[in-house]
Amino acid sequence: MDAFHAQLPFTLKEADFPALGQLYRGKVRDNYAQKDRIVMITTDRLSAFDRVLTTVPFKGELLNRLTVFWFEKTKDVAPNHILDVPDPSVLVVRRLKPLAVEMVVRGYITGSLWRDCQKGRNDYGIDLPKDLRKDQKFDTPILTPSTKEEVGKHDEPISPQELIRRGILSRSQWDQIAEMALALFAAGQDWAKKRRLILVDTKYEFGTDANGKLWVIDEIHTPDSSRYWIAEGSEERFQKGEDQKMLDKEFFRQWLIRERNYQGEGPLPQIPDEVRAHLAGKYAELVETLTGEKPDLKPGDTRSRIEKALKSGRYL
Repeated sequence: MDAFHAQLPFTLKEADFPALGQLYRGKVRDNYAQKDRIVMITTDRLSAFDRVLTTVPFKGELLNRLTVFWFEKTKDVAPNHILDVPDPSVLVVRRLKPLAVEMVVRGYITGSLWRDCQKGRNDYGIDLPKDLRKDQKFDTPILTPSTKEEVGKHDEPISPQELIRRGILSRSQWDQIAEMALALFAAGQDWAKKRRLILVDTKYEFGTDANGKLWVIDEIHTPDSSRYWIAEGSEERFQKGEDQKMLDKEFFRQWLIRERNYQGEGPLPQIPDEVRAHLAGKYAELVETLTGEKPDLKPGDTRSRIEKALKSGRYL
């Protein structure tokens, strides 16, 4: 924990490098577009309930490392946009036209889907069994897409039929990305099982090139986009109605609900340094568990390190 506390003063909230190109600032990444490529800098910003709330030590570096790991592992399942990795926190990727949809794949009923079901909401056009229990596994994974909104706005649950009716996707695009998403999820679940984890649910984003080819973009199977449970004892916990042991950002969402009564509305809550450092530990533990390698994290000025790497790679 010492390294996480030591890094607190150096967390990267924004990456200002205007010479890289046109800036689009997402919840976590600062994306600089120029010609046919984008330089994506993964900051240490932490979002929950579609709001950016704080920063977490080493988060950008850890997320980026895991993204590179998963894109390499799944490159034969679906093509992805990575071209270069000049720094642990930076990706250089193909410039594509993003589809305005997040493809959420769920293997279990938990999290926001469980909360929606408790409220009687069903926005996805899926007939779910009435007798499902919290954290129960689906017979087969389901797709629950949402719209991809601007930063500061809440993504909206949406059915495939409505996506097509609004012209967000064509029928062909829906069929292709649904197939890709389910295949990626299967590959992720298979590897997670080998690492004694359960990939519970996740989201994927896609973009198209000038020829209409679909590519996976953004990130996959990271703790920002996915839910992981500890496999050992999971079934026993479910049978007893106990909470699952989590290794992802859901810990933070539950802390916000429990300690701050916060679910995305109203003033932003204050996040103590101890919680930020604890979250960094969760990210590092997940990276080590999934990759089998302990991340080499060195406290210091993240922005200066990134600038040096970008200059060395002749991006600046």
